[in-house]
Amino acid sequence: MNTRNNTVLITGGATGIGFALAESFLKLGNKVIICGRREDKLKEAEQKCPDLYTIRCDLSSKKECELLYQHIALKFENLNILVNNAGIQKRVDFTKGARDFDDEDEIDINLKAPIYLSSYFVPLLSKHKESAIINVSSGLGFVPLSFVPVYSATKAAIHSFTISLRHQLKSTSIKVFEVIPPTVDTDLDRGRRPQRTGIQASEVADAALKGLESNVYEITVGASVNLRNSTPADFDNYFNNMNP
Repeated sequence: MNTRNNTVLITGGATGIGFALAESFLKLGNKVIICGRREDKLKEAEQKCPDLYTIRCDLSSKKECELLYQHIALKFENLNILVNNAGIQKRVDFTKGARDFDDEDEIDINLKAPIYLSSYFVPLLSKHKESAIINVSSGLGFVPLSFVPVYSATKAAIHSFTISLRHQLKSTSIKVFEVIPPTVDTDLDRGRRPQRTGIQASEVADAALKGLESNVYEITVGASVNLRNSTPADFDNYFNNMNP
């Protein structure tokens, strides 16, 4: 996959992995559009990288997903790479019933949005000689953590969806990649962790770009390699040690 001179849309591109990817694509001479819900974060990203194009969009809304596509198709008809990166993570305790299900919806943002956006953008992407859909999943899609059960489930679903999408689009110009990061030091869970852990987002971006250049369709990063290849015994051991 050529990683230069593309037009790239990155959801959740103002912070974390999304912003690291945006910086990396910009350095390679690509035109990069990012979208996100928080206007302040979009402005911060634009201040850091003035060449970015920013769009405010709430991907928890199917209508806004559709409006995002319509805007891109009108203003950026050369778009040939879609990066489905936006995601949220919440601690959900099912012993408390529905208490943890108010406010943001992980299923809408983490799972439905990438599915809707992929369906909208396929006709546009397929017009180009080389194009790609890049879905960012997680090592937790293979070995979940019990205190983030919905997040883990959505990432497992994204992995499954990516495999099916890759198969369906194999006769088109669209390559379908999956980036599988481990725990990354970002504000994904909005500060709910007692202390920061994980690798830097820039490490994920570097691995992703190298994987794209080599046409590695499942790009596992860091500790996710072990999670991706875990055996049932490994799974039980990890689950018992990591889940409270």
